[in-house]
Formats: sequence, structure tokens, C-alpha cells
Amino acid sequence: MSDIAHTVEVGLEHPAAVEAVTAALADQGFGVLSTIDVQATLQAKLGEQIDAYTILGACNPALAQAALSANPEVGLLLPCNVTVRRAEGRTIVQAVDPGALLGVAADNAGPDLGETASDAGSRLRAALDSLTTTTA
Repeated sequence: MSDIAHTVEVGLEHPAAVEAVTAALADQGFGVLSTIDVQATLQAKLGEQIDAYTILGACNPALAQAALSANPEVGLLLPCNVTVRRAEGRTIVQAVDPGALLGVAADNAGPDLGETASDAGSRLRAALDSLTTTTA
């Protein structure tokens, strides 16, 4: 799975990690359009108990506009998902690699879309990498 995601481990509890990730994304020009509490959803719908797991739908408006202008079908890949989850007492943060998704989904993407995906991926990696210096 590491081919499609950038992963970091942070020394924060889940709620603090979600806040830190949201702030780090904002520093890179991303807003969070959606927040999905997977843990609560699975508990409510299926009665299943899992560790804390949140999916953040992140979007950088300028990059989204550039990508949609290059190929409107790229909307199927938006927003960029970032997950914050607890596993075995650790908090793990992962961001999708837009370039990897683009490679799977769009054979005729063209160079402009590739450059936009690369920029988005670099910004997502920078956001996550900044978290490793702010762990507590």
C-alpha cells in the first residue's frame, strides 16, 4: 500500500493528531472539505468497534482548479484523502499520492495534469513531514 501513500507516525493522541494534520494541511494551502469518523460510523451502522480512524478530504482550490481544467474526469479522484488512525497504541497519518492515483486512473492525463498531481503530492508530503517535528 505504500506505493499510493505517504505515511508518518506521530506522537499525538488521535484528536490532537487530527487537529495537527488539519493545521499542517492548511499551511500547504489545503482545506478540509469533509471529515469522516469511520470508528463512529462502523459502530453506529454495524455495531463494530475499531480503533480511532478519521478520513479527511483535503482540497487545495488552486490545484483542484488546475487539475479539473486539464481533465474534468479528475474530479473522480478529488478530494485528496488523508487518514489519521490509531493502531497498536500508535497514531499513523497517511496521505494519498495524487500522482499514483492519476497513473491508475488517467492514461491520457497529459503533462499539465501530471505536474499538478506532483505539486499536490509534494505539498501533502510536506504537510505530513512537518508533523514529525511537532510530535509530543
